[in-house]
Amino acid sequence: MRKKKESLRASILESLKNRNKSRARQATGKSDRPEGTLIASYNVHKCVGADRRFDPERTSRVIHEIDADVIGLQEADTRFGERTGILDLRRLERETGLIPVPITGVTKAHGWHGNVVLFKQGTVRDVHQINLPGLEPRGALIAELELARGGSLRIIAAHLGLLHRSRAQQTRLIVDLMNDGGETPTILLGDLNEWRLGDRSSLNTFQNAFGPLPPAVPSFPSTLPLLALDRIMANRRGMISVVEVHDSPLARVASDHLPIKAVVSLEALDADIRVHSQTA
Repeated sequence: MRKKKESLRASILESLKNRNKSRARQATGKSDRPEGTLIASYNVHKCVGADRRFDPERTSRVIHEIDADVIGLQEADTRFGERTGILDLRRLERETGLIPVPITGVTKAHGWHGNVVLFKQGTVRDVHQINLPGLEPRGALIAELELARGGSLRIIAAHLGLLHRSRAQQTRLIVDLMNDGGETPTILLGDLNEWRLGDRSSLNTFQNAFGPLPPAVPSFPSTLPLLALDRIMANRRGMISVVEVHDSPLARVASDHLPIKAVVSLEALDADIRVHSQTA
């Protein structure tokens, strides 16, 4: 019990420190947008903010703020009945250049079980819509993209279940899919709903495919982030930069999650392509 209290205290202090850093950057006018190919993940909570107000326009403004080249969204559709998309994707494309990875078998939904992958420049080589096991209806969207700046990249966008047993099944399935997918550079992103660390964490299964997990970055709840429910990880060492939250005044209220983001190293992708072309 004492260890848990110390961990919670450390999380609170780290969250406050990160928030102070963010406010300092805003005060100096420095942009949070790093150089390079930016990827991000954002649980938009069906466009209901921390103030319990439904506001898709506000959510779209946060996506605009992030300015990602590739972004995975969770909870972008209504959940029950016939899933219906909530955001104005056509307007988002006009204003940001982001277009959705196409999916099949749905009429009104933006994505697959609420998962949407948006990208700016490049082409879609392949798409797979995966039903994940568990008591809740959950899914993963797998998109293979050819980036305009060079290099191919596979994105697995997922939203795992609330139950530990379901997450354990879902992580095993995703690792199996990784093993069947060849050597394509891959990034897994999404709301993985896992706050446990150590041996009890269902995320340990991912180490078979992704190696040691990157440090946890608290993103929930958005008003004072304590839990690292949202993750970005890659199956190549050095392929992504340090993962960080997008912490802005608007993001703190637009959803109960803060977005997270990282930069893809195109040099690492190019090196991977050269190695495989030489061994093919």
